[in-house]
Amino acid sequence: MLFHVKMTVNLPIDLNPERAAALKADEKALAQRLQQEGKWRHLWRIAGHYANYSVFDVDSVQALHDLLMQLPLFPYMTIEINALCRHPSSIREDDR
Repeated sequence: MLFHVKMTVNLPIDLNPERAAALKADEKALAQRLQQEGKWRHLWRIAGHYANYSVFDVDSVQALHDLLMQLPLFPYMTIEINALCRHPSSIREDDR
């Protein structure tokens, strides 16, 4: 199943800078691993915001929920999710 996910990060202003750096490094490592596994298919930064648009390819809504909750920055995120399905006019055969 494909999901379009918008993640907006809101780190507390008083968060320890070393803790923030560690969270960001852990987030990057997990995001890259999930991309290599094919679960996090696309990742785009939203210009001017600490936010991204992503496309996830997972087996179920529960799998997406579990994946998102693993993200180190999850406690500081506002997340919007839209389920996607293939458009009949799409010329891409690898879209689901």
